[in-house]
Amino acid sequence: MARPDLLPEVAAFLQRAHGHFIDGRAVPGDGARLAIVDPATAEPIAEVAAAGAAEIDAAVAAAQRAFAGDWGRAMPAQRAHCLLRLADLIEAHGDELAQIETLQSGKLLGLARGFEIAQAAAFLRHYAGAATRLHGETIAPSIPSFHDERYTAFTRREPVGAVAGIVPWNFSILIAVWKFASALATGCTSVIKPSEFTPLTMLRIAELALEAGIPPGALNVVCGGGDSGRLLCAHPGIAKISFTGSVATGLQVGRAAFDGRLVRTTLELGGKNPVAFLPDVPIERMLGGIMEAGFLHQGQICAAGERFFIHRSRIDETLEALAATLRTLRIGDPMDPATQFGPLANRPHLDKIAALFRQARGDGTRIVCGGETLDRPGFFVAPTALRVDRADAPLLHQETFGPIGTFLAYDDEDELPDLLNGTPYGLAASVWTQDIAKALRLVPQVRAGTVWINMHTLLDPAVPFGGAKQSGVGREFGAAFVDDYTELKSVMIRY
Repeated sequence: MARPDLLPEVAAFLQRAHGHFIDGRAVPGDGARLAIVDPATAEPIAEVAAAGAAEIDAAVAAAQRAFAGDWGRAMPAQRAHCLLRLADLIEAHGDELAQIETLQSGKLLGLARGFEIAQAAAFLRHYAGAATRLHGETIAPSIPSFHDERYTAFTRREPVGAVAGIVPWNFSILIAVWKFASALATGCTSVIKPSEFTPLTMLRIAELALEAGIPPGALNVVCGGGDSGRLLCAHPGIAKISFTGSVATGLQVGRAAFDGRLVRTTLELGGKNPVAFLPDVPIERMLGGIMEAGFLHQGQICAAGERFFIHRSRIDETLEALAATLRTLRIGDPMDPATQFGPLANRPHLDKIAALFRQARGDGTRIVCGGETLDRPGFFVAPTALRVDRADAPLLHQETFGPIGTFLAYDDEDELPDLLNGTPYGLAASVWTQDIAKALRLVPQVRAGTVWINMHTLLDPAVPFGGAKQSGVGREFGAAFVDDYTELKSVMIRY
């Protein structure tokens, strides 16, 4: 169904016969056609082709040629200039990209434009700056001299080659930028496989990358589902894999990467992220923190808070106020600027959340508010708060990746380390208090890749982000990305 408020360029883009973007040009592909569905209406808006072995081979070969050619030989400042130019183009086309993203993912238009597009440009500029700051170090060896010879040594950072990036559906622009911009900054080349639910924005960004001066083959896009991803991860021409998604799929990617090839891999996986409020937090700040942590983008954020721990003396008033807040949210079309809460991103995810609602009713969990799908077109559910009475309650341990906050009361702050660490995951956590000393004493006891104090979900390109335990291996960004995209080579000289 066409939207009357679509930009003309968006309407025209949706009408294309989409396939892949390989070696600097659109490739229609001859695989099965996959429908791209608008989550707000459950109606198809476009189609893409699923990549098979031929398309994967072509994309990897193009990336290898660019690595051995124009991009691999480009000076760091040239790479930086291209990334800066791409950042400018993404901003210039921000309204267009935001509409495409909202139509394919259900993300609120304001969030797509004001957060995802803006952050994508910011990350591109960060990586552009890093391109000219990749360096090794000089080393003085202690090898003894026999004939008055001397020795010196140094290390070099050298790009690893063609990199595969597997991108999820929740932030299809921003997470793709994390992967391909970090690779390109170091001199690597990239093959991105977006989610089969949200491939359209990456196809458009690949066109903008060519306009920005990134040469053909340096950035390629192949579309498709799990089969396409498995072909890409297993390809012998891929030197590194960067994956963001579920733990189950991440384990499959890791096995493929290490099955006879030992390909370096970054895995940013799921989480059951805890949020702890100490008793001194005012109710208004607590409500703001819950909404920020758990309900942004309908809770479809890997670092979103899902487990909330509130002191027993405060939990009743907090849940009463939260229920009132959630019931007043304006649920509707994410293209409407007045909408506050949009649909889930796709039908399989709707089915998953609906099953969790049934589970909550079946095991006697108290549903404070929500807990139901909405009888309207599209993939809508009510924002939901659940209260459990024991730390081993199933819904305190199952990742929902949706707008379900599960709340447990605690009696003593000494309980918090065990509660916060009580899952196999360790992606993120947050602690909220007016006593910064208490927060800082608690931080070292929390096993998570990121621990926020009085904030949640907010990211900065200079600060490393990644998981502990089953939430991942490696870092998506921050200075540590250099270790993932370059080989450290030692050079020794006798003279």
